[in-house]
Amino acid sequence: MSTLAEIEAAVDALPAAEKQQLLLFIAARLRSQGGSLPAPREFTREQVDAWIAEDEADMKGFSDSQPK
Repeated sequence: MSTLAEIEAAVDALPAAEKQQLLLFIAARLRSQGGSLPAPREFTREQVDAWIAEDEADMKGFSDSQPK
């Protein structure tokens, strides 16, 4: 494998547990090479509240659609 497309295709074929191992391997390599993480994203309280409200509404809609 020499191209990113070939590597991506090979990763797609891996079981989930091996994908997780690969991710941890890559993260360790990036840390050892001085790679830095992006700055944490900041969200306003209003954004978080809106996401929670949307999630609650979606859950209620789902629950209401289930046979009883």
